[in-house]
Amino acid sequence: MRETTRILNLRLDVRTTKMALAAALCALLYAWLAPGRSPAFACIGVIFGMGETMEDSRLHGGNRLVGTAIGGLLGMLLFRAYLFIRPDGSPSLWLVPLTFVGVVLLNLACRVCWAGGLHPGGVVLCILLFSTPAATYVSYAVNRIVDTAIGVLLAWGISFFFPRKWMEMLRHSIEAHRHTHEHHYTGKHKR
Repeated sequence: MRETTRILNLRLDVRTTKMALAAALCALLYAWLAPGRSPAFACIGVIFGMGETMEDSRLHGGNRLVGTAIGGLLGMLLFRAYLFIRPDGSPSLWLVPLTFVGVVLLNLACRVCWAGGLHPGGVVLCILLFSTPAATYVSYAVNRIVDTAIGVLLAWGISFFFPRKWMEMLRHSIEAHRHTHEHHYTGKHKR
């Protein structure tokens, strides 16, 4: 019973509200400014880029943004090298040593540039090596980097312009206003 009550009393926290607002805004911007282009990776950038505080947002968004950029650029370079071996880009065992080299280089680059970028960079690197057609590997990488940057920058903008303290004050103000109206309504109704 207590657990059910706790679940029913869950409220949207500030971070979730800002994240949802930023993701919806991102999807809306894509619908207006780039109809036909998927906002998926930009919205993912928003979700990764939204932290509890602006500092958290910079850290997590930076991980996603820098990692995607490093993984994308490295993936393009390695896939280009692979095309010298397999001009049609079809899968072969040559991708195994390229993956090894790619992960090592990604790890080293992230240690120098942004340590938290390893995981998102690895995702883009592997997608480029194993799932992207030879004809579109450059556009795929560039689009992932651009979309991620748009999403992360939008999350940072929302975090900056709507800081946690302001959102908390707004939430408390709304709750106080609602409580006053509920009390007022209850008082009138009993008469």
